[in-house]
Amino acid sequence: MENIKIDIRQAVRFLPEGALKAIAGEVKVAHESLEDGTCQGNDYLGWLHLPSETPDALIAEIKATAQTLRERCDCIVVAGIGGSYLGSRAVIEALKNNFEELTPRILYAGNNISEDYLFELTEYLKDKRFGIINISKSGTTTETALAFRLLREQCEAQMGKEEARKVIVAITDAHKGAARTTAEKEGYASYVIPDNVGGRFSVLTPVGLLPIACAGFDIDALMQGARDMEAICQKPFAENPAEQYAAVRNLLYREGKKIEILANFQPKFHYMSEWWKQLYGESEGKNHKGIFPASVDLTTDLHSMGQYIQDGERSLFETVISVDKPEHSLLFPGDKENLDGLNFLEGKHIDEVNKNAELGTRVAHVDGGVPNLRITVPCLEAYYLGQLIYFFEIACGISGNVLGVNPFNQPGVEDYKKNMFALLNKPGYEAAGEALRARLAEED
Repeated sequence: MENIKIDIRQAVRFLPEGALKAIAGEVKVAHESLEDGTCQGNDYLGWLHLPSETPDALIAEIKATAQTLRERCDCIVVAGIGGSYLGSRAVIEALKNNFEELTPRILYAGNNISEDYLFELTEYLKDKRFGIINISKSGTTTETALAFRLLREQCEAQMGKEEARKVIVAITDAHKGAARTTAEKEGYASYVIPDNVGGRFSVLTPVGLLPIACAGFDIDALMQGARDMEAICQKPFAENPAEQYAAVRNLLYREGKKIEILANFQPKFHYMSEWWKQLYGESEGKNHKGIFPASVDLTTDLHSMGQYIQDGERSLFETVISVDKPEHSLLFPGDKENLDGLNFLEGKHIDEVNKNAELGTRVAHVDGGVPNLRITVPCLEAYYLGQLIYFFEIACGISGNVLGVNPFNQPGVEDYKKNMFALLNKPGYEAAGEALRARLAEED
């Protein structure tokens, strides 16, 4: 069985001689502090050995619940925000056909507060049998709680309370919170978000596994891939892709490369990039430190962001995710008139054109002063996505420790919420609301 691989050579060339060897010991200590639980945020390390420690019985139960929802629903709405939905969506979008809807269709809510989005969603669901997977540790996250209240009311009105109980699932805290209380009161099937697993690291818990199983994809293979990568990431530095990735990105940061662009040449990886951005942005953006994570879909964005990457300020580096083997075969046709001048491609696989576009881009960017890492994924299968997810997760934990921040908290996320609650006159925020409105009036 192949594994995902990392090539750091076109990044190391931008580093001082001996820098990689020098940081290897620092990276080892950072990794060991995860394993022995001595790092900052050590009460949130439950994700570290999820692949090898998740019971088979839990996987079987998730698959059974998913089958119930698949049999009873035309659509399943995943209500969650951030890590509560991005991980599962990344896997689902990577594995599904670009143009065929899944049966049942997987929809998403609770990740924004757009009135138009929610109105159009509820209108679409009016003649559908739909279920809800409500993912919230507290049950009070504004975006998700708002969407769930609307959807639950509609589900009960359309299907009746008894049937609704069979198609609403709560993934929440084991003992406390609004979502747990509602689930127990109404008799919903429920799963636990472990206390020691933060949302952005939760894709290999029921948070991610249930929606993926509802979409019809193989969560056994996903977990096996993660399990195998867990073992690979215990190897020495020279054979450890996660340690190498954490080392190189921190060295580049120290050399003034403050932005990392995750690039893919496979449109199905768009949401994997969105999940990656949250994972690294929320984990490392602390204490006025951290690499800013951005992403591009190539070759599409070469016609928009390509100019900046090639020729803009040299404050960035690039990590390219490359899929080795396509799922399908399609040859480029010939044309007698050859008005577009593309007959030189006749008989070639489209993927050969894409791979050469990728190679040409990487060479151009390196020549333009952009350090380049390459992660190769053998093919788009659940097994390799499991490997990729675990690789990024453990590399993130190591990298955050090297950076000297707590990779597992997110104190800055609370600031917007306090202001929003104050402006909306949430009970207990009245004084803050008055002060904020007075300040805003002065600024006007």
